[in-house]
Amino acid sequence: MTAVRRLLTNWLPVYAALYIGFLYLPILLLPVFSFNTSAIPKFPLTGLTLKWYESLPNTPALLDAAWNSLVVGVAASIVSTMLGICAARAMTRYRFAGQRAVSGLIMAPLVLPEIIVAVSLLLVLLQLGLSLSLFTVVLGHVLICVPYSVTVLISGFEGFDRSLEEASADLGETAFGTFRRVTLPMVAPAIISSLLVSFTISLDEFIMAFFLTGTDPTLPVYIWGQLRFAAKLPGVLALGTLLLVGSFILLTFAEIMRRRATRRTQNAGGAFV
Repeated sequence: MTAVRRLLTNWLPVYAALYIGFLYLPILLLPVFSFNTSAIPKFPLTGLTLKWYESLPNTPALLDAAWNSLVVGVAASIVSTMLGICAARAMTRYRFAGQRAVSGLIMAPLVLPEIIVAVSLLLVLLQLGLSLSLFTVVLGHVLICVPYSVTVLISGFEGFDRSLEEASADLGETAFGTFRRVTLPMVAPAIISSLLVSFTISLDEFIMAFFLTGTDPTLPVYIWGQLRFAAKLPGVLALGTLLLVGSFILLTFAEIMRRRATRRTQNAGGAFV
């Protein structure tokens, strides 16, 4: 048993390193080829250039897709976070019949095949008589983003000192006033983290946007359309690099805010960090 335990202890870090390398090394090639002077992504590189990045602002279709993604991302993140606040507060503060079933239903989009969810939502929206537009894309992105929002916000609401709310009520504040003046400021970092995570997921979401978009494509749909043309590949690599860097920055900041929310709610006496 000791030998097996020692073997597992020695190999687990190696396995983790190999797994991370297999997962992320291909992604790291994206920015490398985006600086290549050749339109063909292959080694050795023929030279370094920024012309692919410089050409991005001169593409009207790209700018329109970026604006569509921005509108959809902001709308989806706000709606998802609002729904996530309600769900996270209910899960952490109250006990009710069917709580586990409701929690599992909210988290279901994380485990269900996304293409099945997208097709099902498409059929429902068409049966309701809704035409495909950015609004339908927002609905699909909200469905995907809510589980992530709830997960982030639960970490902010758990460990919250309820005596702060009780003290506010004893001083004559209403339930809504207590929630607005006491609870929300304490979990504000978690809310910001939820907004950032939801926006990042919406920005990168392709399947929902592919099935639910109308004549206004988002950035992932635009990128997919450009991949059919070999001459467009360098610009796609440059755009993908920018999205990769932007997503990394947003998620890093979201994780910082999430940890800050956890420390704040678990701090003795509810003092701000």
